Amino acid sequence: MAKKLFIPGPVEVHPDILQAMATPMVGHRMAEYATLHGRVTTGLKKLLATEAKVFLSTSSAFGAMEGAVRNLVAGRCVNFCNGAFSDKWHDVTRRCGKEADAVKVEWGKPITAELVDEALATGKYDSLTLIHNETSTGVMSPLPEIAAVLRKYPDVVSIIDTVSSMSALPIPVDEFGIDCCIFGVQKAFALPPGLAVFTASEKALARARTVEGRGYYFDFLEFEANDAKNNTPSTPCISLIYAMDKQLERMFAEGFEQRWARHRALADLVRGWVSDRGYGFFAEEAYRSMTLTCAVNSRGTDLASLKKMLGERGFAFDDGYGKIKGKTFRIPHMGDMQRSDLEEFLAVIDECLAVLG
Repeated sequence: MAKKLFIPGPVEVHPDILQAMATPMVGHRMAEYATLHGRVTTGLKKLLATEAKVFLSTSSAFGAMEGAVRNLVAGRCVNFCNGAFSDKWHDVTRRCGKEADAVKVEWGKPITAELVDEALATGKYDSLTLIHNETSTGVMSPLPEIAAVLRKYPDVVSIIDTVSSMSALPIPVDEFGIDCCIFGVQKAFALPPGLAVFTASEKALARARTVEGRGYYFDFLEFEANDAKNNTPSTPCISLIYAMDKQLERMFAEGFEQRWARHRALADLVRGWVSDRGYGFFAEEAYRSMTLTCAVNSRGTDLASLKKMLGERGFAFDDGYGKIKGKTFRIPHMGDMQRSDLEEFLAVIDECLAVLG
């Protein structure tokens, strides 16, 4: 039985998107593809509020994240870590042979502007990595405040992961001065997985030109050269790019302000449910994610049994990630989800909780 996805990604995909993926194939070096590619990157620039280069990568977001490290870290990188995925980015940076330090805070805490300022003030770093919305913990770090700090350090290249936040709230890339903004498409963007998007400012491209050992598949300069022809260095996932074209069309029809407001309303609905049912929150109120809520299992619910019961009723549920599995659970509220979808899911959880006691 296919389960309706209520996990932090991949998320449910709208039928219109699946239909778009069935569009007849074209060759990636044909004029038809160049037209599609140009239309999609133009739409993405509007969404990201950027004039920077926007590149499409056939990979998970971590592919682009590794590529950014290989292209943009010339000296030493600081990796800000507050959860499983930001911890992993530090590991990736080191595995790429780069000098790097991890600035770690307790899971459930945000990366603050003060923390970023303190690290960069040492003058040791020419680059940084930061996850805006740490999916493992439901913590959203204050990106506008961090962006203000970054302006003090113009020689530092910023690499920001917005994998589970992009399109759910405004993230104006140019206004924030983000040099490389990376996101996948299987979370708030609500596409099937397999495509990543990343930006490259002029500063980022200038840095890449000085770095050796960039590899080929994620070489920013290869992406730049092919972008001039509305193309990619190697064969892209054309069906997913058709899907993105359709999703951008749907986003423009909904309106960005309306999309952001819908995500806020869904977040409020879930937070209210969590509080009313006697569960706690893993993140402090000011730093709770707009796209998923990480609840503390303060009632001692048998989450493994709850997950099994929900699965039998046709719903996929997440009972915590990594070292906080069983101690927390995560409820997503992102993508194309509507209030009625969430209300249905929460009602089924209530039915299961009544049985579990």
